[in-house]
Amino acid sequence: MAKKISDKAVKESTGKTWKEWFFLLNQDGSKKMEHKDIAKLLSFKYKLTPWWSQMVTVQYERDVKGRKQHQTAEGFQVSKSITLPFSITKIYNAINSPLKRIVWLKDPAITITKSTKDKSIRGKWIDKKTNIEFQFYSKDKNKTQLAVQQSKIKLAIEAERMKKYWGEQLSNLKKYLEKN
Repeated sequence: MAKKISDKAVKESTGKTWKEWFFLLNQDGSKKMEHKDIAKLLSFKYKLTPWWSQMVTVQYERDVKGRKQHQTAEGFQVSKSITLPFSITKIYNAINSPLKRIVWLKDPAITITKSTKDKSIRGKWIDKKTNIEFQFYSKDKNKTQLAVQQSKIKLAIEAERMKKYWGEQLSNLKKYLEKN
């Protein structure tokens, strides 16, 4: 479970406590608003930075509207990342190649729908309902951050299972890359 930002920290950064923000948002009718509209309200009316607009919106949705961790308007979304001591191309190829995926990914039968060399790979998970996305960020010539995100997961328990799954699979990928 993500740790809630303290009242002291939110007050120092935004000028208000959580209780004060929730009161204002309730006054503005935010209980009936979509996430993006609440964030826009905080940004334009209350002049919060984009980051704080998102943080206040998410906490409001959790505390007042009953939003669960990882929940979005389209279900649940989880992500995992890892920084690897390999070139971006080596990592990209290990994910983009169906033959290489068989070696390190427990469920390699994903459907790639779009790939941009050394930048991103998008596709459908084996259930054909949830989306997956791999993002590649070069840290230097032989150091790359890889982030995987899975979205449109229907159940919270499944989202938690997939978060753990991706942690294990990224570890498998690292072991595979060290040997090859």
